[in-house]
Amino acid sequence: MKKNVGSFDAGARFILGCILLFLGVQTIGWWGLIGFVFWLTGGLGFCPLYCVLRLDTAAWEERWEKRHPHNPPDFHHSN
Repeated sequence: MKKNVGSFDAGARFILGCILLFLGVQTIGWWGLIGFVFWLTGGLGFCPLYCVLRLDTAAWEERWEKRHPHNPPDFHHSN
C-alpha cells in the first residue's frame, strides 16, 4: 500500500474526520461514517479513491519540495 495522500492533505482529512465523527456521535448520525473514512485515510496516508482517480498528493508534495527547497534556520551558529 503506497502512500498517496500528502501531509497537508492528510492533516486536513484527519481534522475534518474528527469534526465529522464528533458531529456524527452528537447529532448528525450518518455523517460520522463519512468522518471515519476521512479520519482513517488521513491517518493511514492512503486513499483508495485516489488510486481509482490516479491522484497522488504525496508525489505532488515531493515535486514541490524539490522545486522549492528551504533550509531551516541554524540557531546553533555562534558568532
